[in-house]
Amino acid sequence: MKFADYECSSIELGDFFLDGGAMFGVVPKKLWEKKIPADDNNLIPMKARSLLIRGDGRNILVDTGPGSKLSGKMKKIYGIDDHSTDVNASLSKHGLTCDDITDVIITHLHFDHAGGSTTIRDKKPVPAFPNAKYYIQKTQFESAINPGSGEASSFTRDDFVPLEESGVLKMLDGPCTLFSGIEVFVTDGHTKGQQHPLVKGKEASLFFCADLIPTSAHIPVSWRMAYDNYPLTIIKEKEEYLTRALEENWILFFEHDPVIAAASVRITETSIRLDKIFSL
Repeated sequence: MKFADYECSSIELGDFFLDGGAMFGVVPKKLWEKKIPADDNNLIPMKARSLLIRGDGRNILVDTGPGSKLSGKMKKIYGIDDHSTDVNASLSKHGLTCDDITDVIITHLHFDHAGGSTTIRDKKPVPAFPNAKYYIQKTQFESAINPGSGEASSFTRDDFVPLEESGVLKMLDGPCTLFSGIEVFVTDGHTKGQQHPLVKGKEASLFFCADLIPTSAHIPVSWRMAYDNYPLTIIKEKEEYLTRALEENWILFFEHDPVIAAASVRITETSIRLDKIFSL
């Protein structure tokens, strides 16, 4: 899909599984299982879906999936296979390689969003996109360097410290216009300093939800993950951004939905709901 000067495409960087109860928190299983059915172990399928933005002389990638550095134990826990995380194979469908990526916007540094930002060469982690600059919110980087006990297991230093050491990591300090036609918004409910690119178009714009709204099933304002660090904050943030989506004709991009990559929303008498589904 095209938004003003940018062509936007979905890039799939891995299938994995998470506990359904963790993904939906206090929402009863009888409700969430109608949206995403669980297996006998209560696991539900997830996607690691990144966004490729091409235009104005740039090839921008938003988030990088879990990558290929995970241990065998971690791959087994999350049901990840090496083939599905091959970013070069995914980019090749669009005529690109990792060398062609000019910019990487990392929404936050949890391993399933930032693991592919680095790769192993000569037995050490180095930037996976050698010609790219990487962008992260300063508050998120600080949270990852000194995480609280409840979030420590979500961060892996090899995903982001090599970026800083290589001089390719640029810290952002709050909302901004990152590039012409691309704004960045910041939320704190899931994790401090999560950022969300908005690709602005004339008739509609594309909003990268990341873990503010990880799947289309999480559109109801009160439906949130047990992984969210600040539950009351994320409910307020969802209400704010879903209202903007309605008023400003945003299409929402879902990073983890197993089937739906993007969709618009509509208002009913009782709530905000999924509307039209889009393929990118």
